[in-house]
Amino acid sequence: MTGADEHEHETPWRIHGMSVEGYRHRRQGLPCQDACAYAVTASVAVLAVADGAGSRPRSEEGSRLAVELAAEHFARRAGAAADRGPGEAVHALLEDAFHDVSKVFLDRTGADAADFATTLTVVVLARGWLGHLSVGDGFVVLRAGTEDGERQFHLLPQPPPAGEYSNETVFLTSPDAARWVHTDCVSDDGIDGVLLSTDGLAQAALNRSASGAPSPNPSFAEAVFRSLDVPGPVTDSAHEGLATLLRSDRLTALNADDKTLLRAVLKARP
Repeated sequence: MTGADEHEHETPWRIHGMSVEGYRHRRQGLPCQDACAYAVTASVAVLAVADGAGSRPRSEEGSRLAVELAAEHFARRAGAAADRGPGEAVHALLEDAFHDVSKVFLDRTGADAADFATTLTVVVLARGWLGHLSVGDGFVVLRAGTEDGERQFHLLPQPPPAGEYSNETVFLTSPDAARWVHTDCVSDDGIDGVLLSTDGLAQAALNRSASGAPSPNPSFAEAVFRSLDVPGPVTDSAHEGLATLLRSDRLTALNADDKTLLRAVLKARP
């Protein structure tokens, strides 16, 4: 199991996440090929999740490298532009940060880059805006606002399928990855929860309409955020509770893949 470490800067967000090996990998004695990481600076928080391609021999290393580089480079780019406010500048800095990550990733993996294939989903939390970049099939759910006393959850748009078949995935190492990068900028003071995940949780975290359009599963999102809403540092019981949930028979029955969930909730508003 890999998790996201604590960082020294103060942040208005309480952040916690982990990756666990799926049933298929546990049964085969293989390591988890998902990874997550986050970084906190004086002005932004960056969350990143990655899903290494199961068919590639070094995808476990690839996913770890991807989230580490994303936390570093997105924090640097966004920290320098955090006060610009939402708009086209956010899309540009997300694309620039992705270019930084991609270049370093390919430099480090060299001629064997394809062996490290991984998806990458990143969220930048800044004052007044949220930036989102995704390549591959990760997803992001936001908690914002209430309706008739019920918390409302919103799925950020996902990149379109890269090919004729919906299960074809683009990776950070794909030759035309930059063409398939999807970016968003959201400005909503009501956002008080963010959830990033790899596709191993799609069946649990998302509902599908008759047309096939995905939307958040409110009961799952509410349960995942609830333990993080408790004031103070993340408790051992909250950490173990998330690990138990991700390894539960109920979720395994829906999907035997590795599972990653990285979540952030806004601490008590001043």
